[in-house]
Amino acid sequence: MFKPQYPRPDTYTPPSIRPTPAVPAEQPASNPVPTAAPTALGGLVQNSPGTVLALAAGGVAGVLALASVAVSLLLAVAVTAVALAVSGVVLLLLVRTLRQEFKNH
Repeated sequence: MFKPQYPRPDTYTPPSIRPTPAVPAEQPASNPVPTAAPTALGGLVQNSPGTVLALAAGGVAGVLALASVAVSLLLAVAVTAVALAVSGVVLLLLVRTLRQEFKNH
């Protein structure tokens, strides 16, 4: 009852190989709709000026977002470097102070 039932290996056909049902041919319309002539660009989508402006604005926004991420990463590296430099100077001063105390005693 709980054993899975697998199909025999010779009955399985992947979806890419399965035959597709025949599609009946469409009847030509009595008044066909005129289509646009192909352009020299090979039928690429014609963009209106508003669409081009929106794409340009989106591209600029994407570049600004990436630039802000890069600047914040560089800022984080710079802050870490400054913190390490300051802690190194503090540790150096502490070690010098401890050496001087041991020399005096």
